[in-house]
Amino acid sequence: MIKKLVRHGNSRALIIDKPILELLGAGEDAEFTITTDGRSLTITPVHSDEEERRLAFEYAAEDALRSYGSTFERLAK
Repeated sequence: MIKKLVRHGNSRALIIDKPILELLGAGEDAEFTITTDGRSLTITPVHSDEEERRLAFEYAAEDALRSYGSTFERLAK
Protein backbone atom coordinates (compact mmCIF):
# COMPACT_ATOMS: atom_id res chain seq x y z
CA MET A 1 0.00 0.00 0.00
CA ILE A 2 1.34 3.42 -0.93
CA LYS A 3 0.18 6.46 1.03
CA LYS A 4 0.88 10.15 0.55
CA LEU A 5 1.34 12.71 3.28
CA VAL A 6 -1.44 15.30 3.56
CA ARG A 7 -1.21 18.85 4.83
CA HIS A 8 -2.42 19.31 8.41
CA GLY A 9 -1.86 22.93 9.45
CA ASN A 10 1.87 23.61 9.17
CA SER A 11 2.65 19.90 9.41
CA ARG A 12 2.12 16.78 7.32
CA ALA A 13 0.00 13.80 8.34
CA LEU A 14 -0.20 10.18 7.31
CA ILE A 15 -3.77 8.89 7.26
CA ILE A 16 -4.15 5.33 8.58
CA ASP A 17 -7.24 3.64 7.18
CA LYS A 18 -9.81 2.19 9.60
CA PRO A 19 -9.31 -1.46 8.49
CA ILE A 20 -5.61 -1.18 9.32
CA LEU A 21 -6.37 0.34 12.73
CA GLU A 22 -8.80 -2.53 13.39
CA LEU A 23 -6.18 -5.06 12.33
CA LEU A 24 -3.76 -3.52 14.84
CA GLY A 25 -6.42 -3.38 17.55
CA ALA A 26 -6.03 0.40 17.71
CA GLY A 27 -8.99 2.72 18.29
CA GLU A 28 -9.39 6.30 17.16
CA ASP A 29 -7.63 7.64 20.28
CA ALA A 30 -4.80 5.09 20.21
CA GLU A 31 -1.26 6.14 20.98
CA PHE A 32 1.64 4.98 18.82
CA THR A 33 5.36 4.79 19.25
CA ILE A 34 7.33 5.88 16.19
CA THR A 35 10.88 4.68 15.64
CA THR A 36 13.24 5.06 12.73
CA ASP A 37 16.46 3.56 11.50
CA GLY A 38 17.15 6.64 9.38
CA ARG A 39 15.55 5.17 6.26
CA SER A 40 12.13 3.93 7.38
CA LEU A 41 9.52 4.52 10.07
CA THR A 42 8.02 1.87 12.32
CA ILE A 43 4.69 2.82 13.87
CA THR A 44 3.54 0.57 16.72
CA PRO A 45 0.34 0.97 18.73
CA VAL A 46 0.80 1.27 22.47
CA HIS A 47 -1.45 -1.20 24.31
CA SER A 48 -2.10 -1.47 28.02
CA ASP A 49 -1.54 -4.83 29.70
CA GLU A 50 -5.31 -5.40 29.63
CA GLU A 51 -5.43 -4.70 25.90
CA GLU A 52 -2.48 -7.03 25.31
CA ARG A 53 -4.26 -9.85 27.16
CA ARG A 54 -7.48 -9.20 25.22
CA LEU A 55 -5.65 -9.24 21.88
CA ALA A 56 -3.77 -12.42 22.82
CA PHE A 57 -7.06 -14.09 23.81
CA GLU A 58 -8.75 -13.02 20.56
CA TYR A 59 -5.84 -14.37 18.54
CA ALA A 60 -5.92 -17.68 20.43
CA ALA A 61 -9.71 -17.98 19.99
CA GLU A 62 -9.46 -17.34 16.24
CA ASP A 63 -6.65 -19.89 15.97
CA ALA A 64 -8.73 -22.47 17.87
CA LEU A 65 -11.70 -21.87 15.58
CA ARG A 66 -9.52 -22.30 12.49
CA SER A 67 -8.02 -25.50 13.84
CA TYR A 68 -10.99 -27.06 15.62
CA GLY A 69 -14.07 -25.30 14.23
CA SER A 70 -15.71 -28.45 12.87
CA THR A 71 -15.10 -30.25 16.18
CA PHE A 72 -16.73 -27.38 18.08
CA GLU A 73 -19.73 -27.54 15.76
CA ARG A 74 -20.15 -31.29 16.36
CA LEU A 75 -19.85 -30.82 20.14
CA ALA A 76 -22.49 -28.07 20.10
CA LYS A 77 -25.11 -30.43 18.60
